[in-house]
This record gives sequence, C-alpha cells and structure tokens, in this order.
Amino acid sequence: MYGRVYASILQRAANSLTLYSGAQFQHAHAIAICCSQSHLPHCHFSFWGPSNGDESGNWCKSQRHLSTRQDLDFQQSRVQINSILRSNEQSVSVPEFDGRGLSVVRKFESNQLAANTPNEDRRSAATCLQSKGMLFGVFDGHGGWACAQAVSERLLYYIAVAMMQRHSLEELEKCMEHSRPIPPILQWYKHHTDFNYRESASLYIDNLRVFWQELLDSDEHESGMSPQDALDYAFKRLDADISLEAQVPLSNDLMRSTAIQVAFAGCTACVAHVGMDGIHVANAGDCRAVLGVQNEDGSWSALPLSRDHNSQNQAEVERIKAQHPPSESDTVVTDDRLLGVLMPLRAFGDVRFKWSCELQQSILASLESGVDLDSLNLYQYTPPNYLTPPYLDVSPEITYHKLRPQDRFLILGTDGLWDELGSEEAVRLIGEHLSGIHLQAPVSQSERKLKLGQMHELLLKRQARASPALDTNAATHLIRHALGTGDYGELSQERLASMLALPEDLARMYRDDITVTVVYLNYDLARSHHN
Repeated sequence: MYGRVYASILQRAANSLTLYSGAQFQHAHAIAICCSQSHLPHCHFSFWGPSNGDESGNWCKSQRHLSTRQDLDFQQSRVQINSILRSNEQSVSVPEFDGRGLSVVRKFESNQLAANTPNEDRRSAATCLQSKGMLFGVFDGHGGWACAQAVSERLLYYIAVAMMQRHSLEELEKCMEHSRPIPPILQWYKHHTDFNYRESASLYIDNLRVFWQELLDSDEHESGMSPQDALDYAFKRLDADISLEAQVPLSNDLMRSTAIQVAFAGCTACVAHVGMDGIHVANAGDCRAVLGVQNEDGSWSALPLSRDHNSQNQAEVERIKAQHPPSESDTVVTDDRLLGVLMPLRAFGDVRFKWSCELQQSILASLESGVDLDSLNLYQYTPPNYLTPPYLDVSPEITYHKLRPQDRFLILGTDGLWDELGSEEAVRLIGEHLSGIHLQAPVSQSERKLKLGQMHELLLKRQARASPALDTNAATHLIRHALGTGDYGELSQERLASMLALPEDLARMYRDDITVTVVYLNYDLARSHHN
C-alpha cells in the first residue's frame, strides 16, 4: 500500500520536473519510481552511480553514455538549478571603521529557499546607529507567514531602542512631538524581495513610541540596557504588543485583519547581537546559532550558541510540564508536540496556546464583516486538553560568547537547514569554503583493514570532501549541500534537481523553508581585543 502511495506522489513529482528535457526527463521519471519502491520520502541517489556496473562502480559496456544533446540538457539544468538556488542571495561587506567605531563583522552572506508557497521564513540584518553592534535574525513562521513578517520588521527596532541611552530616546520623543523626522535607529540591509506591512506601519511606530516612552519614565534607564537585557526585554515586549494589537479596536478592517493573523499565526526567532564585547544570541524555538571555530591544526569545530526548544530537549519539556498541574503531565507534550499540535516549544504569536478559550472566541466573534473570515477559519480550532493556559511563551534563552581569535564565523539558520545538516557538518562546509583547504584525516588502522568495496566507498567519501565549491555565497553553498548531498557526501545533480522540481503541493512533504545567514568575524580585531 505504502509503495503505491509513494509511487503516486513521486509520479506527480516526475511529471512536474521542468528542469529536465528529453532523455533526462525519462531518467528522472525512472528515479522517482525507483525511490518509491524504497518507501522513503527522502531519497538519496547519485548521478554518477553505477546502473549496471560492477562492484567497483565502473560502467559496463552496455551502459549508454550521454549524447551531445543530453550533455547540453544537463548543462541547461545546471544553469536553471543555479538560478533557483541563487535568486535570494545577499552578500554585504561591512567597513572595518564606519565613523562611529570599529566593526567586528567583516561581511555577511545570506540566502533563502522556499518550500511553502509563499515562503514562511524571514530574515533581518541591521547596524545599530544609536548604539553599538550589529543585529542579525532568522525567523521561522508557522500557520502562515504573517507573524514571521511582523517580527522580522519590528524586533530589531525594539532591541535597538532598549539599548539606546536616555538622551537619544529624548531626542526621538522631541522629534515625534514636533513632527520632525526622527534620527535613524537602524541601518537595514534589505534584499530587493523584502517587503514591509505598509498598512500597519503607523500602528507599529505608535507602539514602538509607547515602548520608548516607558523607558524614559523609568529612573533606571540612563545608559541603555545591556545587549543581554535588551534582547530579553524586546522579545517579551514585542510579543505582548502583538497580543494587545489583536484585542483593541483599530482604524480600519485591513489593519485589524492583519493584527489578528499575526497574533494567531506564530514564529520562532533566533537573533544575534555582534559587538566588540562579543556575541549575544537570543533564541526562542528551533532556529539555531552555531559558531565556526578554527582549531590550531586548521580543522573546524562547531560551538553551539543556542539550544533547540522542542521535544528533543528534555530540559525544555520539563520546564513546560512544571508550569501545569501534575494531572496534565501526560498531555502537555504528546507525539513530540505541544498539546500534540505545535513542534516548537517557544514562539511569538500563537495566541491559541496563550489566550483563554473565552478571549479567543470573543475576539474572533467581534470581527466585522469586512475582515476576510475565510483566512481566519483555522484559528477557530482549540488544541486538545487545553485546560490551564498559557502553554507557550516567547522568553528567549540567551547565550553570551566572548570573541576569540579562533572564532571565524557565525551561522544562523532556520530548522529547515538543520533538518538536513548537522552543526559540525555545516561548520566544516563553511570553513572549507572559506579557507579553500579540505583537510583529510589520515587513514586509520581499522580503515586499512577494510575490504575492497568498503575501501572504495571510503575513497569516494574522501573525494567528495575535496570537491571544489560551486557557489561564492556561503549560505548558498550550505543550501546546495543540504538538499543535494548523495550517499558518499558527493553533490548529486539529480537529487538536487528533483528536490527543486517538486510541485508546490508536494515540496513541503520533502523539505522545509530554509534560511541561512553566515556572519564573518574580524578575527584580527578579536585578537587585539582579546590580548
């Protein structure tokens, strides 16, 4: 039965492979059927693997070689694959000195690849103009893209405002009072495909202003918050504002509808503040931050700067259980999901897991006819065993790391990347991409005793590690390897093409949206600061 189901699914995928033509299409079709027989949704296949070859992988005489026409088709598919992979690339070089101070960030590279339509991931990057340091964030939306969009636009502002000194906040308030242009808070680095919620801009500015007014009212806010306190406070304050905006009357139906969608959808977030004093990472959910460290022998190791907040994190599960009566210990997290529904255990929005049932019903019932109720139907669902809310919060887990000379880069990624690549592998790929050096460990004593076929497999894996990079952008390099790595660590053209050619209604079954930002650190500056 399962074989027929997968055969049907993959048959549709093969029928939609627009990256192939002629004999290649037939070959991809055959791969899809072959994969269906394995009953595995994630299939590994190698373009250069033997079809009717001997044990060593040599081609048999009966194997038909690519014709000139097929070779041209292959090259064309490579061009199209590259076009898809690189369409959302971003690469920004940062001046070492910008007139305000030295920057520990040399440059950053970022990319996104969607599986959902539209993409539910978002990313942000900006320099703090009224304080010091740079901010980078990745945001993974669920229940739609609305919450991730709002958080990606707003969170960095909240963090930056919280770090501003009193006199800078007073200048902002004077400008607002006298209707003068306010001094810029952030220098944004936007991709040309990024957009903002224009219909809600005035609402967002008004609530940001209320935030800095409250900071001005505080006797303790003179020199601004530390990055750690600012990150913690900004996460919680923005989530509270998102919740409040969905409850209060707004000026028009479109703004009201947007506020409801943002609050009932959700997103996880991982944000890093990179400054001369080090890296502060705030994480809520299952995005991840990993530091790439170069060891004395030139090899690479990964230093986690965040922990995933999901059911695989037993401490996180126990934290949530402790917030509810013992009678709910078996229902709070079931089937590896919060109340059997939500995979991340911390998130923005998701008021279905935070508000009382009465409040949810009251808000949805109050919507006027002008609001698109069809788009809100999914919010009518109440999770099972919803007895003692809230079950979810956005309190970030914050990690601080003092920069060292061996710290070379920081990777921020949504869980779509980490579903396919481990942290160590991701760091190795970026490290070797950065240095151009592919270190190979000596053949061990146990490996020397391998049989011929096993030795051949070992050699293929070692050869794959030494393959030259196809992308100058490190984020694209990671995404290509995440989706296109074959059995021996080699890049499989056919696997990559098949993953990219899946139709919209199937793509999400095989992979998630992927967002990656790689931040390169000025290790020479870190060395002088470290000494």
